[in-house]
Amino acid sequence: MLRRTVLATAASYQRILGANDRPNIGLIGSGGRGRFLAGEFKEIGFQIPAVCDVYQPNLEAGLKAASTGAKGVANYKTMLDDKSLDAVIIATPDHWHAQMLIDAVRAGKDAYVEKPLCHTIAEGYAIVDAVKQTRRIVQVGTQRRSSPLFQEAKGVIDSGVLGDVRLVTSWWLNHQATLNPAALAGPLDWQAWLGSSPQRPVDETRFFNWYYFYDYSGGLIIGQAAHIFDAIQWFMNSKAPLAVTAVGGQIHLKGSEIPDTATIVLEFAENYLANFTLGYKAMRYHPSQDQLKQFHGSKARLDVSRDAWSLYPESLTPELKASREHAVPGNFARATRDHIRNFLDCIQSRKQPNAPVENGLATAIALTMTIESLRTAKRVTFDAATRKTSA
Repeated sequence: MLRRTVLATAASYQRILGANDRPNIGLIGSGGRGRFLAGEFKEIGFQIPAVCDVYQPNLEAGLKAASTGAKGVANYKTMLDDKSLDAVIIATPDHWHAQMLIDAVRAGKDAYVEKPLCHTIAEGYAIVDAVKQTRRIVQVGTQRRSSPLFQEAKGVIDSGVLGDVRLVTSWWLNHQATLNPAALAGPLDWQAWLGSSPQRPVDETRFFNWYYFYDYSGGLIIGQAAHIFDAIQWFMNSKAPLAVTAVGGQIHLKGSEIPDTATIVLEFAENYLANFTLGYKAMRYHPSQDQLKQFHGSKARLDVSRDAWSLYPESLTPELKASREHAVPGNFARATRDHIRNFLDCIQSRKQPNAPVENGLATAIALTMTIESLRTAKRVTFDAATRKTSA
């Protein structure tokens, strides 16, 4: 079986692109994020000849964002049957990520999947197994990992200048006023959109605001923590947490199931604690100032925001004084393009990307534990041997 898999994979590599080739990539999920990614992928050099969405207005908008002459399909499996496609972008609601990604790699496609990697822990392990078996290139959309500024900040920690880090504090503050009140403006395949989530009648609020319902995602607690947790685990060279405790405030976003204010504490086997506070009923912040991660070492503290890092040592030596901060205005806006460029390089070289599925799984485990803790009001532990959580 392994020999047949290797031979099939080798045969598929006959199409692997040269340095000047433009790879063909299909877009699955052409909502706002999907269309944004389509533009970024085209700038890097990808062709987007196929778009898939179950909502007709999104499909039409996606075709306008894709390459000239792109074809639209309603069923993503039809796209996966297209032998001319080298890869797919998966930018659907979270509850569809796993099945689409597993189907994509088994169809011989490389993939760029938005974060979080999956909606449940079991899905995450199934993804990792499928990617290993098929030897496809999969990049999880945690774009900080490809940003030169964040890589530089990671190097500061790796240098040992902070000493022992036993505490990481982080926050993301901003404001969310209302849910999107939009109404359906065209045909929607509701059953296809629901997928494996619980059956229910067509609900426009859920469709346009899926982010804020537990069946499909986890609100801004998950959306923003996906970035923050991944960066913390990356910088600290840590795996999934041993335990997570989450406390949420009241739900101020009318119609949502999920609080807009919460604090999460993560306990790691690598002998440190991390906490993250989400406050989306705060004032509106400029994007460069709305989030921060602080790594508290025994000799120095490192602060990392979207566009800068700053080192605060206990005492200033000449070498620390010369390199204690670095700011690159607009850095975060370029991070996605850096991440896509890394994905392209890995499609060509067959090397592992900056955000492989194993790292995506570690972050997804922390996110899943966060939601379980929030909903049960209990400290949730994780057993890596059994791959199970308990509260």
